[in-house]
Amino acid sequence: MSTRGHCILSHGFESGPDATKVTALAEAAQRLGWSHERPDYTDLDARREISELGDVPQRLQRLLALAQAAAQRGPLVLAGSSLGAYISGLVSLQVPVAGLFLMAPPVRMGQAPRLEAARVPTTIVHGWDDELIPAQEVVEWAWSRRARLLLVDDSHRLAAHVDTSADAFAQLLQRL
Repeated sequence: MSTRGHCILSHGFESGPDATKVTALAEAAQRLGWSHERPDYTDLDARREISELGDVPQRLQRLLALAQAAAQRGPLVLAGSSLGAYISGLVSLQVPVAGLFLMAPPVRMGQAPRLEAARVPTTIVHGWDDELIPAQEVVEWAWSRRARLLLVDDSHRLAAHVDTSADAFAQLLQRL
């Protein structure tokens, strides 16, 4: 069975591969003929002795290995929520990707390097009332790269906009 490409959907910190948002994205990808996978980072998130966000370098390495393998098979789209969006952006600088889908992306995280990402078609969904990542920072980051930005009346979890996020993801995949 041939697919249009492959999507790697990375969950946020202290979430999981069966989380509502990444599940909705997987269903959207499936409908449009894209294969997908949802890596499980829960073991790394639990490593609080490393940092308050667990083992972020190993999270990055896990996604990098999966993305390198997937990119050799065809077009690759990286999608993620919060910390999953952050690592998706960083990995996109090291692996050829066709597009990026970032939900509640942490543009800055404490001492971590500022979010960077490949200059590819990018869609961002962010909550106006995000309590962790100010919407203004995301607007400026999106503006600097002319990313498609959907600001919604929601908090960091985007719980009220799961379907909206899945629809925006489907639109990105259709444009690629």
